[in-house]
Amino acid sequence: MKTIFSSLLDESMPKLPKAKYDPLRKLKVIFSGLHFAISDFSVAYKLFLSVPLFILTFLLQQWVDVTLILLATGMMLVAELLNSAIEILCDFVQPQEDRRIGIIKDIAAAAAGISIFVWAATLILEASHLWRLYKN
Repeated sequence: MKTIFSSLLDESMPKLPKAKYDPLRKLKVIFSGLHFAISDFSVAYKLFLSVPLFILTFLLQQWVDVTLILLATGMMLVAELLNSAIEILCDFVQPQEDRRIGIIKDIAAAAAGISIFVWAATLILEASHLWRLYKN
């Protein structure tokens, strides 16, 4: 049975020319994507909340806390980036309203929402931990 992906794996298809590996170009693309992400308020305010707590735990040498904040913020940022990319791609592929596209966007938003919940819980727990350290 032929699937939609079987043509992608067909040996008779012409091969794309191998591009020369250029790490500087890759970094430029990465920073371009991050610039788009940070210019979105829904991402920017989360980084604005994470960075001071991260710096404080780093200065206090609370290495487990530093790691937890870094992982939770990184997971949230990845989920937000993927959610944004999926939404933009869906709007590009199907500009008209489509129930199936709506379901795809809802699933992507749910994944981002779960990561935001984990991120927020981590920040609250870490902030309370730092507050207890300060009070003692």
